Amino acid sequence: MSVKRKRIAFRKVMMIMSLVIVALLLGAGIYVGYIYYKADSAIQSMAAPETFKPNNSLAGIQKKESIKPMIFLIAGIDSREGGGGVMNTDVLMLVSFNPQTHSASLLSLPRDLLLKPKSLPSRKANYYYAYYYIKDKSEVIPNTKRFFGDLLDLPIDHMVVVNFDSIRQTVDVLGGLKVDVDMDMKYNDSADGTHINLNKGLQTLNGKEVLDFVRYRKSNQGTQESSDFARNDRQQQVIKQIIDKLGAFQGISQWGNVLDIIGKNVKSDIPESDLQQWIFNFPKIKPNDIRSLHLESRWKSPYVYVEKEELQHALDALREEVGVSTESSITLEAVGVRD
Repeated sequence: MSVKRKRIAFRKVMMIMSLVIVALLLGAGIYVGYIYYKADSAIQSMAAPETFKPNNSLAGIQKKESIKPMIFLIAGIDSREGGGGVMNTDVLMLVSFNPQTHSASLLSLPRDLLLKPKSLPSRKANYYYAYYYIKDKSEVIPNTKRFFGDLLDLPIDHMVVVNFDSIRQTVDVLGGLKVDVDMDMKYNDSADGTHINLNKGLQTLNGKEVLDFVRYRKSNQGTQESSDFARNDRQQQVIKQIIDKLGAFQGISQWGNVLDIIGKNVKSDIPESDLQQWIFNFPKIKPNDIRSLHLESRWKSPYVYVEKEELQHALDALREEVGVSTESSITLEAVGVRD
């Protein structure tokens, strides 16, 4: 082959390689743009309304001021098909998070805990979200957050409401969770579509099985019934594993399916710009030390009662996590405590 032909062939190879590189870069750019579009769509669905449009670039997000410690109220709503649209909260959890120390504390409130507020009727703890939802759907989150904050003298920064089925979907996206099932769990209810059939022992559970694991309370198939204490412990175990798996994501591209799920199933009063900050920086700020705060409870139909000193200690631990004074003036008279 002549030198001239070799040069022409070389140029053709280089041109083809250049076109391939350009195509790959364009494809990557389109994909990243698509992921950011999905992220922005999910964030707008979850977030509280804002009066300004935040900067959607990752660089702009990273330059914002550091994330401050905060306390969340998390409510889990069971809205599965067959559930009848009941708005009572199946899970109530207080979470304190300190991104500077990479630590968090979780306190599950028993759903049947007796609450005795002065301005409202005495009911189970899971009643009040439904009450405020019926009263004014558009203000249910701020009103419920204010109710629990005032009742417990706790500076709750934000409330997050999660459709319980999102746990099933998220766990499936994450490839399941390795869980030590603490007892045989069997329960069937064709009315609301509940069919729980889990055996005791360490095993990998899919999304549906994880949802059964955290929801299990009673049995009609001969297995032991579960206490609220054990149930709350399971919920915290699952949350810890999900946080660990999400924290292992190596970039925004892995968040695609998760963002779809949370965008459709999560509502909050968190500003859009803050959600952007947290999601895009989650691997950097996620808690490495997650502490479970337990409450010993006693069932006396139809309510659950807790130890007053234990509850006070747990609330103080939440305050301490975020640097708030533990000198509370609340006597907890509005909470059902053990004699």
